[in-house]
Amino acid sequence: MKPTIAFLLFCFLSIAAKAQAPWSRRMADSFIARNKDSILVGKSTLTRWDYEQGLMLKAIEKVWYRSGEGKYFEYIRKDLDQYVKEDGSIRTYKPEDLNLDNLPPGRALLTAYQQTQPDKEKYKKAADLLWKQLEEQPKTKEGGYWHKKRYPNQMWLDGLFMAEPFAAEYSLLFNHPEHFDDIARQFELIEKYAVDPKTGLIYHGYDESKEQKWADKTTGVSPHFWGRAIGWYAMALVEVLDYLPKDHPKRAELIKYLQRLAPVLAKYQDKNSGLWYQIVDQGNRKGNYFEASASCMFVYALAKGSRLGYIPATYALTAKRGYEGILKSFIVKESDGLISIDKTVSVGGLGGTPYRDGTYEYYLSELIRKNDLKGVGPFIMASVEMEIAAENNIGNGKKVALDYYFNHEFRKNAAGQQEPFHYTWEDRQHSGFWLWGNIYHDLGAQTVSIPAAPTAENLKGIDVYIIVDPDTKKETATPNFVQPKDIAEIEKWVKAGGVLMLMANDTSNCEIPHFNELAKVFGIQFTNKNRNMVQGTQFEQGRIDVTTDRNIFTTASKLYIKELSPLALTNNAKSALTDHGDIIMAVSKYGKGTVFAIGDPWIYNEYLDGRRIDNSFQNFDAAKELSIWLLKQAAKK
Repeated sequence: MKPTIAFLLFCFLSIAAKAQAPWSRRMADSFIARNKDSILVGKSTLTRWDYEQGLMLKAIEKVWYRSGEGKYFEYIRKDLDQYVKEDGSIRTYKPEDLNLDNLPPGRALLTAYQQTQPDKEKYKKAADLLWKQLEEQPKTKEGGYWHKKRYPNQMWLDGLFMAEPFAAEYSLLFNHPEHFDDIARQFELIEKYAVDPKTGLIYHGYDESKEQKWADKTTGVSPHFWGRAIGWYAMALVEVLDYLPKDHPKRAELIKYLQRLAPVLAKYQDKNSGLWYQIVDQGNRKGNYFEASASCMFVYALAKGSRLGYIPATYALTAKRGYEGILKSFIVKESDGLISIDKTVSVGGLGGTPYRDGTYEYYLSELIRKNDLKGVGPFIMASVEMEIAAENNIGNGKKVALDYYFNHEFRKNAAGQQEPFHYTWEDRQHSGFWLWGNIYHDLGAQTVSIPAAPTAENLKGIDVYIIVDPDTKKETATPNFVQPKDIAEIEKWVKAGGVLMLMANDTSNCEIPHFNELAKVFGIQFTNKNRNMVQGTQFEQGRIDVTTDRNIFTTASKLYIKELSPLALTNNAKSALTDHGDIIMAVSKYGKGTVFAIGDPWIYNEYLDGRRIDNSFQNFDAAKELSIWLLKQAAKK
């Protein structure tokens, strides 16, 4: 029976829909198309250092981590370079304003500083300048930051997002552990003074002096529950928790704040549309409307909070309903192929000139805009979370361990302390595995390190164990060579169902002889042949094609692997990828376990982040597909 035209059309549309880029990238690409050279905020015709700029750069950064496309990082870098001079001074930034709204672009500075590039120190100097502002920021009597110097005694919910994620990342990166108490204090004061005991919602502002016209003379809070203000607060919580140390005594309190807020947000979500109103508790009161930025912020916070286990997984469904409502009600497909987000309120403030009194009528009087950046950025961030949610179960409950014993190199970090680097999860420079670790996190797996020799005890509970590029004496003064007792422990672990990944290097940069003693147990040997010796930027010399070997790489077809050691196989080991007669990758089934081997650590940041090699290479996609395959082998045990 021949297929009908309608059926063929359905198949074509289904394939096209699957091939469509995810919403996060579509919106990021649309934003960049509209802001090719610089970021303009609102109706302004002049660029300036601004919180909306910082919000967008963080959103674009998240798309970069999800896609491995270097164009997103380059956009961030070029935007920063319009402002940041070699001495670290920042064009248009006025430190004397003591305005928390000037701090969000600092997060992009920290991202740029942690990348391999020749002028990175200027980003550190600029971040130091913002940190200096934070140290000088005036505070309430109880230690809460004034939102701005010209808004004395006032804490706004907005300020928690503006200041605290930057402060938390800076504190972690540059070793200021004492500041985490101060960060937690900001949230404590909002919970103490701005949370309404009846509804659980949070008032937009709090005036300690109770002198402002908008402030309640008894409590000091503003009159209404503005959606975006609560959205800023919710996002601030989940962002700060990314950096607050796991053992910090205040961490549990911040998680409790999110746990308190989540059911409140669910309660005030409109049951039909899945959206939230501009004034959250006023429903369909005359003039009230569904507002895009708040809805996106709530979806982001609930989705991320549930994914990371801060709040029950049921709130992922609340987020999903909200996101479906956003796509249906706010997203517009334009005739030029770009997409837009509609129904974002342009601004919401308290006091100032002309005076904003915080009344219901005031909040409804502010203009509603299409493609306001306060809607665009949170939509991208919410989309990223929903895209992660769609694949997060793949590695759920799985633990992926990276060896830090056989590979044991050190350098000084930004705080002047010794830290392990070179093929480590934490290393964000070109030499690290940070992006690969991020792929595992998005797939739902936990990444850990094993800094000691492998034993039954430290391999217990590990699903995937990765050993990369064991040190030579050239790399480490006292290298830890693979010993017979190490081999015995690893063999028992694999036989019981563990998944082992062995990644060597070319023979001049890897301790091959002892490593081969381990590989030999599983029928694998790293040979003395070196191939793909790339000269400079002639990247095609490092090309490996995936043709018939589709068991692991389902879509990635062009890989970049340079200076690698091909494999020789015996026993149960079989080729997983062969190129021009050389075995590049191999798989060995051993007992209940699996061993995967390759002669190069080819998926470190330099060859995943899209900044160095030609865009035609698909290392990022290949790293994701390999990670999925390894996790699935672990699931079989």
